[in-house]
Amino acid sequence: MRFRPCIDIHNGLVKQIVGGSVNDREKDGGVVDNFVSDKGAGYFARLYKKAGLTGGHVILLNKSGTPEYEADKRAAFEALAAYPNGLQAGGGITPENADEFLERGASHVIVTSYLFEDGELSRERLVKLRDAVSKERLVIDLSCREKDESYYVVTDRWQRFTKEKVSEELFARLSEYCDEFLIHAADIEGKKAGVDERLIGALGGLPYTITYAGGIAKLSDIELIKNAGRGRLDFTVGSALDLFGGAVSFEEVLACYRS
Repeated sequence: MRFRPCIDIHNGLVKQIVGGSVNDREKDGGVVDNFVSDKGAGYFARLYKKAGLTGGHVILLNKSGTPEYEADKRAAFEALAAYPNGLQAGGGITPENADEFLERGASHVIVTSYLFEDGELSRERLVKLRDAVSKERLVIDLSCREKDESYYVVTDRWQRFTKEKVSEELFARLSEYCDEFLIHAADIEGKKAGVDERLIGALGGLPYTITYAGGIAKLSDIELIKNAGRGRLDFTVGSALDLFGGAVSFEEVLACYRS
């Protein structure tokens, strides 16, 4: 069980947002900010590097193809330059632009939306992406929301439900294409209201490298992840961390769960 740090970027700024608030139909994107940093992405990358934390992720939250996304890229590249091969990068990744992030210093690229067509996984796209970056440098993001008592993968910054349920079969099918998985519990992401113990329990029974994110509000939530996840899950703390205005001490988390 390892602490995987994060750098979330929106409109070129390091932020923590309420994950389920993103809405492309609204002029401002509907985003609800929990925290906006006055420090650049490179600051956090250097902090994580000094702490010896590996496998953290830099996530670009704006829609690809917009001026805001280009601002996100500049900030992401600043972080990757500050900590080469220490961070993964995700958000708007395709086979056409993945190399740009890897060449700038990302250890892996993280992908969700590109892999789906009309709500269904595309094997053609999976193969194309794996061939473009290699299995060893690909993380598949299966961030999910609950519907009808099941968890479904969501795409387009967690706005669109796919037809794929989060299941042991899905992980087994995808494991031949990627090195790791990232799972945000999108319904509770950024709300600091406690973790999703049912989802954690399901993920903890799987024999893959998985990072869980969503809902952590206090140190005891991390212990819950450890216990319910059988010590197999890595985790990310976002809005609750004192680096981002929360009450959970970065130093305390570091002391207990360093990579």
